[in-house]
Order: sequence, then C-alpha cells, then structure tokens
Amino acid sequence: MVWQDLVIAIANVLFGYSLFYQVFRGFKEKKGFLALQTSFLTSIGLYAVAFVYLSLKLYISTVIAFLSAIFWTLLFIQGLVYEKA
Repeated sequence: MVWQDLVIAIANVLFGYSLFYQVFRGFKEKKGFLALQTSFLTSIGLYAVAFVYLSLKLYISTVIAFLSAIFWTLLFIQGLVYEKA
C-alpha cells in the first residue's frame, strides 16, 4: 500500500463519519442545519485529498478538491459566526 491510498482512505472515513452525524442529528432534531463538525472534517479531508491529487499530478482534480475545501471552510466559518449572532 502506498501512502496516497492511506490518505484517501482516512479522508473518506472522515467524510462518512461527518455525514452520518449530520444525518442522525437532522432526523433526531427535525432540523435542516449544518453541524460545525461536518464542515470542519469535510474541509480538512478535502485539503488532504487535494494534496494527494497534486502529488499524483492530477491537476484538474487538485483544483476541484481545493475549491470544494475552500467552500466547506467558508461553511465552517459561517457556522461559527452565525452561531454567536
């Protein structure tokens, strides 16, 4: 196993964990909101995946993953800011 496979596997586990929590919480509380944990773990995972794609010289995938990570980071920041308002 190469290190890229391990990083992708760990990132996908984080994605699955964060989505499970979001779905469970939405059903439990009957609300459609984004948990900070979801946006944080997804953005971290996407930054890691973007780095892996770059190391494999998959430049288009790198850009897409990096942009997605930026959007998830913005969602995380919004969750922090709006929660305090």
